[in-house]
Amino acid sequence: MKTDLLYMKDSYLKEFDAKVLEVKNDGERHAVILDQTLFYPMGGGQPCDTGKITVDGVDYAVKEVKKEAGEVWHFLDRPAAFAAGAAVHGVLDWERRYAHMRMHTAAHVLAAVMCPQGALITGNQLGADQTRFDFSFENFDRPLMESLVGKANEKLAQKLETKSYSLPREEAMKIPGITKLANVLPPAVSELRIVEIGDFDLQADGGTHVKNTTECGRIVLLKMENKGKSNRRLYFGLEKA
Repeated sequence: MKTDLLYMKDSYLKEFDAKVLEVKNDGERHAVILDQTLFYPMGGGQPCDTGKITVDGVDYAVKEVKKEAGEVWHFLDRPAAFAAGAAVHGVLDWERRYAHMRMHTAAHVLAAVMCPQGALITGNQLGADQTRFDFSFENFDRPLMESLVGKANEKLAQKLETKSYSLPREEAMKIPGITKLANVLPPAVSELRIVEIGDFDLQADGGTHVKNTTECGRIVLLKMENKGKSNRRLYFGLEKA
């Protein structure tokens, strides 16, 4: 990958400077690769960041950020009137990013509570307002799920610090529960990024998180759907503490 992923080192940075490495103006798709970025590309159930980049005093809205062919592309609202080598100043839509950070950390805590109960998470989609978990679970009733959400909220209220670090893949894959998604393995890279939440949970993860679980607030169970024995669905949101 050509791009240095700044958000992996500090999820709280809101602005950055970079250099354009590649420009693509192809029909309706106008996109750039930068030498470094704070914009999170869509992946792992976490939506991409949005915001703007400024080049030569002109603002371009960053509508979408995606990994394609191993590179991070920033898709713009109009053709880029600049070339590789141009200097860029990027600014995140911080409200959107921070909402995803809060939700992502809360989702890790809830997954860590659910998995020991036999719930295998088969899919997830984070959002700023609500998150969806798909999972396989025999005992699927609202009192039980409310109980698990309550346990997750107890953990969030314990002011658990989060931290991230890298481990050799071989070492990381020996850790029980290193991934909470059924039939999903971390990327085949030599080192994995690990996100640790206090002494309660650690997972291989490339997303953005808050520094302390109290920033998440409280998980609120919104809706449950029974889509079959191997396909249960849960929607939850967050209330600020």
